[in-house]
Amino acid sequence: MARDPRAFLWDALSSAGHIQRFVEHRSLEDYVGERMLRSAVEREFEVIGEALNQLARVAPEMAARISDCRRIIAFRNLLIHGYASVRNERVWHIVHEDLPRLRREVDELLVELNDPS
Repeated sequence: MARDPRAFLWDALSSAGHIQRFVEHRSLEDYVGERMLRSAVEREFEVIGEALNQLARVAPEMAARISDCRRIIAFRNLLIHGYASVRNERVWHIVHEDLPRLRREVDELLVELNDPS
């Protein structure tokens, strides 16, 4: 039986929240200098990418409503398979520029899905 699409959205939203908490009050220099912080952030991005990949399989129309869904999945693949070419500055940029929009969009979808009207 296929997993409820809301589960994938919750996974993505939860991981995005973890990333934002991990980097709160942190600088790019902190990020570059702390392997554990980088590892934690990258792991949560991997979860986000995989959750959206699974969402795209079970509910492609819903995944299509997430800006740059395919790019997010591709970023997950880069983190896993192309880890040697990951640029810290790019990850930091994504955290601050793209992640807030993803959280809003996923949250809006969850509100819609949970609205009984």
